[in-house]
Formats: sequence, C-alpha cells, structure tokens
Amino acid sequence: MPDVHRLWRGLFLPFAAGYFLSYLFRTVNAVIGPVLAQELKLGDNALGLLTSTYFLAFGLAQLPLGMLLDRFGPRRVEACLLLLAASGAATFALSDTLGGLALGRGLIGLGVSACLMASLKAFSQWFPPERQASLTGWVMASGGLGALMAAKPLEMLLAFTGWREIAFGLSATTLLVAIAIGLTVPDKPGGTKVADLREQLAGLRMLFASRQFWRYAPMAFWMTGGFMAVQGLWASRWMTVLEGLDPASIATRLTWISAAMLTGFLFLGFFATRLVRRGVKLEKIYRGAMLTAFASFGLIAIRPDFAGAWLWPLFGAGYSLSNIAYSLVAQSFPLALSGRASTSLNLLVFAGAFSLQWGIGGLVDALQAHGWRNDAAFQATFIALLCCQLGALVWLLRPAGRP
Repeated sequence: MPDVHRLWRGLFLPFAAGYFLSYLFRTVNAVIGPVLAQELKLGDNALGLLTSTYFLAFGLAQLPLGMLLDRFGPRRVEACLLLLAASGAATFALSDTLGGLALGRGLIGLGVSACLMASLKAFSQWFPPERQASLTGWVMASGGLGALMAAKPLEMLLAFTGWREIAFGLSATTLLVAIAIGLTVPDKPGGTKVADLREQLAGLRMLFASRQFWRYAPMAFWMTGGFMAVQGLWASRWMTVLEGLDPASIATRLTWISAAMLTGFLFLGFFATRLVRRGVKLEKIYRGAMLTAFASFGLIAIRPDFAGAWLWPLFGAGYSLSNIAYSLVAQSFPLALSGRASTSLNLLVFAGAFSLQWGIGGLVDALQAHGWRNDAAFQATFIALLCCQLGALVWLLRPAGRP
C-alpha cells in the first residue's frame, strides 16, 4: 500500500500546480486583454481570435490525448506538454504582432491540454474509487485559485510591471512545474494492457454513435464552452461597455466570479459523494446548477443594469458544477472507454469556447459595421448566445430514451 502522504506531496501537489497554471492561462486575457488591445491597436474581432487560439489548440489535443495518456502515462505526457506551454508563454512575451501572440496562445493551449485529464488518470491509478470525487474537487479548486490569481491580483501586478514581464514569469513557473512533475510523480508499475490504435479508434466510433453522449454534447458546446468564452474575455468587455465599470472594479468583479467558482469546486470535493450516498442523483445536481447559471446569464444579458454584482458570481458558481457532466457521460460506458469519453466531451467544450470567443467578437464588429452602437451590439450578441443555450437546455431536459 503506497504512503498516502507521500502520494499527496509527490503526485497530487504537482498535478494541482499544473491545473492552477492551466486555469490562470485560460483566464489571464480577461485582465491583460484590454492592455493588449490598447497597446497593439487590436479590435474586438482580433482580440477574440487571439484569446480563443488557446481553446482551439486545447480542443484539438483532446482526442489523441486520451490515447497518449493510456500508452505513456500521465507523468510523461503532462511534463512534456508543459514544456510546450512554457515556450508558448515566452513566445507570447516576445511578440509584437497578432500572429506571434496567437502562436504563443496556441502553444500554451496545447501545452496545458493534459492538466486536468492527466490528473484524473493518475488519481484513478493510485487512489481508491471512494476518494475520486474529493480528489477531483480539490484539483478543480486549484484551478479556481488560478482563476482568482488571474483577476484582482493580476490587475494589481500590472500597476507595477508590464504584460510581457508577467508572461515571462509564467513561462519560468511553468517550466519549474514541468520539471517537478517529471521528477517527482511516480509511474504506476505494471499497468493494464493497452489497446492498439485500431481498438482505440473503434471505441471512439462507439462513443460518437451513442445517444447518451449526444444528449450532453450541446450543453458542452453552448453552455460550458459559452461560459468559458465569456469568462475568459468578454465578461470584462461587457462590464466596460454595458456597466461602465473601471478596470479596478472589473478586476474585483472577476475576483468574485472566480471565488464563486472556487466555492462550487469545493462543494464538489466535500459534498458530491455524500449526496450521492444519500440518494441524490448527480443528474439532478447538474440540471439545477445549469438552470441557475442560465437564469443568471439571462438576467445579465437582458437587464445589464440589474444586480450585476451578485448575478455574475452566481453565474460562475452554477457553471463550476458543469464538470459533473464528465462523470455522467463516463459512467454510461465501459471503464476502458471512460477516459476517451471525458476527453471527447472536453473536445466539444473547447470547440465551443474557441468558436464562441472568436464569434462573439466577430458578431459585435459586424453589427457595429452596420451602424449598431457598441452597447447594443454586445447586448444583441449575448442574447443570441443565450438563445442557443436555451436550445441546449431543452435538448437535455427532454424525456430521455434508452441509453
């Protein structure tokens, strides 16, 4: 029996540090984006494309990622990919053009694409099943701390240094975490038999033909992906244009959103397993959280002058529980397919985040080109996203057929 405290130090903490960086990189442009736009003269469409390249690279990595984790193990895969993330952050810091910045963001997205999935793979190898829910909640809480760091603390740091220095610092930190994972995380001896490529592809075909998978797919794209697109960039622009907040107030608001998300992650860690043991279905928790988040976003989009100080955090708290969908999908398939089920759903999440983060900026620019005011263009774009999310919710809540 492995020493639990040794595993916590040598396995959990390095992977938690990786996921902390993943979430920090994901949301950092919400604060530095306006600085970049002003310094490099970037429009909303260009800023959306730049920020969303992270999601594009992250999403494209998901299908091969499941196979790589099965074949080479979480230690090797995440350590190597984090080296790419470190090089991406350095590329971002050295760039003066949109192309160079986008390349850096793309390398960062590819480099951190394994941070959550490698953690879950390692937990399943080393810890008993009854501890999985709490470990997942705790590692997601580390991501919530990363989102918190990318809000008010980052805005305060920008008062003392520039965005390039911050990017270089993140590059160095990512390199150190990659080294820590490569040197301290243990490999599970004698693992299970690895299916060949033909068998793995057959499993993917079975997965994508499943009615249960496609029941959650629209939610992954429009709801979870939509939240990531808004939180990672457009929330701060909305608060500037529609609510008239200054940068310091926006950073404070983003901090509250991240704190609400962290609360949701901790809720998963502390209470999810207990609630299930008492007969509360994860499906009900997921539906309730998504309805709460949808209602919050709806009020924000339709009434931007109404209680944004508490609606935005409520929006974040609801979406923090969207990760339950990974369990709901994975448990519908054999254990051998569970990893690919999670990464396939993750593919749709990040495809939505990329498409919508870029698309929101493109639609805002297009409406303004046709004579719309800036605030009206943003509000119409958010309402359009809200309508698509309503369709995904109706699809989820319809009477389910046989899985």
